[in-house]
Amino acid sequence: MSLASTSPAATPSTQRAGLQLAGLQCGACAGLIEQAVRAVDGAAACCVNAATHAASVAWDPARTTLDALVGAIRRAGYDAAPDTPASARALRRRESRAALWRLFVAGFCMMQVMMLATPHYVARPGELASDVKQLLDWGAWVLTLPVLWWSAAPFFQGAWRSLRSGRIGADIPVALGIAVTFVASTGAAFDPGGPFGHEVYFDSLTMFVTFLLGGRWLQMKARHRAAEALDGALGALPDTALRLAADGSSERVAREALRPGDRVQVALGEAFAADGELLQGRTQADESLLSGEARPVDKPAGATLVAGSLNIGAPVVMRVERTGADTRHERIVAQMHAALAGRPSAADAAQRWAAPFLWCVLLLAAGAGAVWSVVDPSRALWVAVSVLIVTCPCALSLAAPAAFVAAARGLARRGVLLQRLDALQVLARVDTVFLDKTGTLTQEQPHCSAVRLLAGAHGSEAELLHRAASLARWSRHPLSQAVAGLAPQDGIAWSEVAEHTGRGLSARDSDGVEWRLGAADWVGAEPSADDVLRLWFGRADHALLCLEFDEQLRGDAVDAMTALGQAGWRRVLLSGDTPQRVASIARRVGADAAIGAADPAAKQAAVQREQAMGRCVAMVGDGINDAPVLAQADVSFAMGHGALVARSNADLVVVSNRLGGLEDARDMARRTVRVVRQNLAWSALYNAACIPLALAGLLPPWAAGLGMALSSLLVIANSLRLAR
Repeated sequence: MSLASTSPAATPSTQRAGLQLAGLQCGACAGLIEQAVRAVDGAAACCVNAATHAASVAWDPARTTLDALVGAIRRAGYDAAPDTPASARALRRRESRAALWRLFVAGFCMMQVMMLATPHYVARPGELASDVKQLLDWGAWVLTLPVLWWSAAPFFQGAWRSLRSGRIGADIPVALGIAVTFVASTGAAFDPGGPFGHEVYFDSLTMFVTFLLGGRWLQMKARHRAAEALDGALGALPDTALRLAADGSSERVAREALRPGDRVQVALGEAFAADGELLQGRTQADESLLSGEARPVDKPAGATLVAGSLNIGAPVVMRVERTGADTRHERIVAQMHAALAGRPSAADAAQRWAAPFLWCVLLLAAGAGAVWSVVDPSRALWVAVSVLIVTCPCALSLAAPAAFVAAARGLARRGVLLQRLDALQVLARVDTVFLDKTGTLTQEQPHCSAVRLLAGAHGSEAELLHRAASLARWSRHPLSQAVAGLAPQDGIAWSEVAEHTGRGLSARDSDGVEWRLGAADWVGAEPSADDVLRLWFGRADHALLCLEFDEQLRGDAVDAMTALGQAGWRRVLLSGDTPQRVASIARRVGADAAIGAADPAAKQAAVQREQAMGRCVAMVGDGINDAPVLAQADVSFAMGHGALVARSNADLVVVSNRLGGLEDARDMARRTVRVVRQNLAWSALYNAACIPLALAGLLPPWAAGLGMALSSLLVIANSLRLAR
């Protein structure tokens, strides 16, 4: 869902900015931040995505400032920084360091508490002396203090923020369950004969905190990898450029100092710093970072140049037309930020259902305590504690994360890296998949599909092909490399080898005869009117051999596309290449539809159209040009060899580069959904059986704690089946 569909439209006088957030723990946190920002006088809109911890804010500069909005977020108990590389990196470092320390303290103390609790579980009746048990309980109490004070602090902070704002979030019952369990266990540890009894639950408490922190840490690392890839994408632009003055002098200036109309000299191997027009020279540009196509693009005088593309032909002079945020490169990055900042409707629905459920849990515990305070005041506290422990959402909280983590391990064994755990739930509902062409369905290097001996040629086809391959080895052009692999080394001695930008290669053999390999007019052949990619080889102005090239499908492309079709997915090929080539590949792989000549904005619009019709869309890509549409799709795949920004922003990365990984992920997603439903059903059955017992006073706290631990272990054991 795009940002425009989730936040109010800003007036022309407002300003917009992106923010990176820290400290969000659940979907309710997004609502708290939006509420805090909108309370600031002059704030026009705020949209928070709890999954990516990104926000988009709009404000009236005459009434407030961005600093005031950030201050409101921090006063609400969260952290925020402008979505710039330096500020965002500092925020991520602080968040990552604190989260890792909390997880380490919880995990370390949990292991020690489990060791101290083991004698109580394995000893036979009467075998463990009461004074020894009390000493072990005291030790567990001491080890639980750091977990309660440091590791569990985010739960208590989140609960306090929810209460202070008058909203309810998932942290409230978690914090309440932790607090009550600790208080009750503390009373039992220091006064075994008192009103709290003699059973302690420090092991369950520390295990619960560790599991929750571990799941949150995994999600945080996935978000950070995506954000770091965004920062790296900006590195495609050079920091400086060589600007030419009217008198012919030159000066090295910062990229930000360039203005439309400036003339800039771009060296061989340097990236273009702005969008513009080629004034002097002829070259080739590698635009694969932006277009996804590996083939170099010829750039004669007057051609359009794109910021971020690489000059791989010859030094040239360009005229700047667009700089900064107006360039195509930075528009792609901006589109990706907007897609990531939008909050999907599923998050709003989950947030609406969460509050009633949590209110029921809290009211049930309070009601039980109130009733028993009349029936039997001596048992009121323990009944309330039992109800809180039974209804503590431990198994419920682990039902989905445990299955997703196990599924992630299972997919990793199959060469698929799961980067967003809850993406599997969405993947199970996918009915449409968009696939990029180059690098996804086809190999990056073209394949020589035909070799034709031309009329009037002297010598055999094999002899001429050997000569062409020998000459091609002098070039790094993708087509030349494809020709070079057609024949073994033959020892031909070439002299005066030269590569002519946009034309081809020329060289002389030992007899002084000039040979050429390249375009039709360069070698002396009639250009073709069709869309087939060709190279010609022969003597100067006399073509002897024609080589035709075709894109080579990946070995498993047809099988993978067939399997996806049999699974009921609608398969659409989406590429920036010419419509004719895209349609040809679509026919070969059996795709249902094909869209060619699509830039990043067109790709994103195509996905939005499908989503508007109610379809659940998956996207498979490999380049930075695919990053906005990967973020827009309901679930996204990136190939392992693709651009870093695409891999980091995808929900799943096919590190094995096997298209069969899509089928593996689809099957795993459906299995995961089944396991999650089983876990939820067990949690519901456990609560349905134990809550009445606790309310009736028939379930003591130690039994409630044991049931909570066993239900969690059952959920984990059931989930581990997915890891196989």
